[in-house]
Amino acid sequence: MRKFLQANEQDASGPEDAVVSRCEDMMFYGPLEECPVCGSQVDFKGWKYKCTGIYTEWAQCTFSTNNPSRKSGPIEIPDDIKDDYVRKWVKQHEGKKFPKREIDEEGHIFSGMMIALSGRMSRTHGYFKEQIMKHGGKVNNSVLGVTCVVASPGERNQGGSGGFAEALERGTPVVSEYWILDSIEKKKAQPLAAYDIASDVVPEGRGLPLGKLDPSEEAIETIAAEVKLAGKRSVHKDSKLDKDGGSIFEKGGIIYNCAFAVCDIGCEMNQYCIMQLIMVPENRLHLYYKKGPIGHDQMAEERVEDFGSRVHDAIKEFVRLFEVVTGNEFEPWEREKRFEKKSMKMYPLDMDIGIDVRHGGLALRQMGAAALHCKLDPSVSFLMKQLCGQEIYRYALMEMAQDLPDLPIGMLTDLHLKRAEEMLLEWRQNVESVPESGPAADAFWTEMSNKWFSLFPTTRPYTMRGFEQIADNVASGLETVRDINDASHLIGDVFGSTLGDPLSECYTKLGCSINPVAEDSEDYKMILKYLEKTYEPVKVADVVYGVSVERIYAVESEAFPPYEKIKNLPNKVLLWCGTRSSNLLRHMHKGFLPAVCHLPVPGYMFGKAIVCSDAAAEAARYGFTAVDRPEGYLVLAVASLGEEITEVTGTPGAEEAKGFEEKKMGVKGVGRKTTDESEHFTWRDDVKVPCGKLVPSRNKNGPLEYNEYAVYDPNQVSICFLVGVKYEEQNMEVVDE
Repeated sequence: MRKFLQANEQDASGPEDAVVSRCEDMMFYGPLEECPVCGSQVDFKGWKYKCTGIYTEWAQCTFSTNNPSRKSGPIEIPDDIKDDYVRKWVKQHEGKKFPKREIDEEGHIFSGMMIALSGRMSRTHGYFKEQIMKHGGKVNNSVLGVTCVVASPGERNQGGSGGFAEALERGTPVVSEYWILDSIEKKKAQPLAAYDIASDVVPEGRGLPLGKLDPSEEAIETIAAEVKLAGKRSVHKDSKLDKDGGSIFEKGGIIYNCAFAVCDIGCEMNQYCIMQLIMVPENRLHLYYKKGPIGHDQMAEERVEDFGSRVHDAIKEFVRLFEVVTGNEFEPWEREKRFEKKSMKMYPLDMDIGIDVRHGGLALRQMGAAALHCKLDPSVSFLMKQLCGQEIYRYALMEMAQDLPDLPIGMLTDLHLKRAEEMLLEWRQNVESVPESGPAADAFWTEMSNKWFSLFPTTRPYTMRGFEQIADNVASGLETVRDINDASHLIGDVFGSTLGDPLSECYTKLGCSINPVAEDSEDYKMILKYLEKTYEPVKVADVVYGVSVERIYAVESEAFPPYEKIKNLPNKVLLWCGTRSSNLLRHMHKGFLPAVCHLPVPGYMFGKAIVCSDAAAEAARYGFTAVDRPEGYLVLAVASLGEEITEVTGTPGAEEAKGFEEKKMGVKGVGRKTTDESEHFTWRDDVKVPCGKLVPSRNKNGPLEYNEYAVYDPNQVSICFLVGVKYEEQNMEVVDE
């Protein structure tokens, strides 16, 4: 049979039952063509034809179909096969058209599964039994030997039936009845773990992976979780060796501490690995190793091995494990950062020396003591508590599902961030030649997503598609992680001690002058007017949020050109800049950075530009994070648009945006709404304030809702004010008790 398959250019590898199945398929339906995406072999698996090959080192091929292409010629019989029956059978079918293989995909959703039903359910047991059998499964009255037990989600709260209790004792999965309904709807048996309703009530249960929890439940699990690995010199908490005074082993300029991740959505792989050599007092060297699914700690393989004084043996084992995990040699990576991604192998997260702000930042319990010792103005102290606290950075990573306790996403090297940026630019260049749909498009987007989630791991990887998702998750995500890393370096571990004045220390390192603006001052009144005129409520679902000003700060930063220089430039405008609280510290410490690349969506359509708006409504959308965190900040900056301002009404292409960058010209993107020019006025030093009621513009079909201004030279922008705002639900009815 293997020779038969080889003669017809079919896959002859694997166990005997797989070879028999391929032979049957070839003889009855014709030899299969190669995969149209990667050129590998296609095989019939799970009631679908799927490619068995590798698309790139980052991704398994995801091509699948119910109607594969087949070779048009006759079946070839090797000369050394003398079986007359085979030759006669092939001869009889020569010249005839092969029939199409009919596949009832839905009829095999539960194929090979034995399922038990337990307790009172939303519909009768008869209904669910009929559905299971209709779709290829079998129903058993006993728990013994079944794939899973299906019950109502409320069953556990009602004490559980006998079948429920027996399943717990036997360790049999107990899943919600929605597993059946969703599997039928999606035409594929869904993962049992995603519908588990009982593992957490068993003491030795493995629990649910974070990615299978409801997002709100996952947030509760991770937002206050202890950061187990905070940086390159951090001992992993799960090793327990930090409590014994352990420290990361170093020798010959090498720090023996590595973290890795790999994501391959096509084969449902999403894993991480930690390797450390840890020296404890009395010169006892230990190897700590942990590897498992991201977000499912209970399923991780974990060990601590005591090497005592055998340093050479410990290093040898560390190097061996590095090669097993990555397929690369250790020293070229650690000394020169040379690394080649291998298929199905992990990619290193290049940790930096320092402390992740989620660990080194100000914790809630420390805020009182920090404020008590602070010599700054109370209003400035309040701002510094927010910017130096863990909370805003934890929330930012939590919203991206990247707040993993085991991995220091907030303490990565500039090289790691640079590689991510290069990857984004490469995607941007290649995406133009990718078809909108079809197998080639699926493969491209899957590979892109795998790359991103290997560099920045998440509990919820998915296949991203289109420019909007690249902008929202990749470009914006990269900028957020970059800014959080800068905050980590600036804050360090100053809050590790309650002595001294850590808030003032951070303020000094920030290189900024921050002063509260008096409420009765002209500047305060001007800003309040500008906000009220150009703001429109933020809408989240069916709820509308207004905004109120809490406090305003005047800011002068060493990272920006001095105002004395800016005031002599032409066409100066006071504009709003939208930002998240987690990005603020970096803005004030190092200035505004241009967008990472051009994407044909708002915020990125002008290429590598600093983008501002004359509408507070536009900035407020960036500052608003969630209904349970209503505080945010808007930035006001003075921007010089140069001698000549170019107006655009559509979406600039990549080449047009590149031309803007090269000429460093000021660009105004005209929105569908604009500020009433009759209300504009001039502030000090001929700075124009485009303050006016938002009215419809002549550009009714433009891509932008509000005007956006693009500046390509950072020396033409300077931060002036920081406006602390609170988002408040409008038209809220108060009910008397």
